[in-house]
Amino acid sequence: MNIAKYIQDYGRQADLVSPSGAVSENRAFISPLRYKNKMYLSGVYTDIGFNSEGHCLYIGAPGCDLTAAPAGAYILADGIKYRIDRAEKVYAKDEVFYIWAIIRVMIEEDENE
Repeated sequence: MNIAKYIQDYGRQADLVSPSGAVSENRAFISPLRYKNKMYLSGVYTDIGFNSEGHCLYIGAPGCDLTAAPAGAYILADGIKYRIDRAEKVYAKDEVFYIWAIIRVMIEEDENE
């Protein structure tokens, strides 16, 4: 028993892209973390203030195991790249129920600078 059917029916396209560019099609729920949910996450102070770095909660089916994703892999959803900061398996009895992760919007450097 897992929630894969509900994620497939109601989740959004959230593909796992490996460092080599291989794409594993996937669906998941991705939701921004609100202030109270990310008090334990570190942010970055910049010249113009505090940047929370766009942390999101990812809930995905067990078939796309982010806990085994290679370093440099990322999630691509709606044209936005998300770095995987932390991922864990959530169990129901002895079976993986879903994959839980904290993902962060990737900021790409401007190549002209």
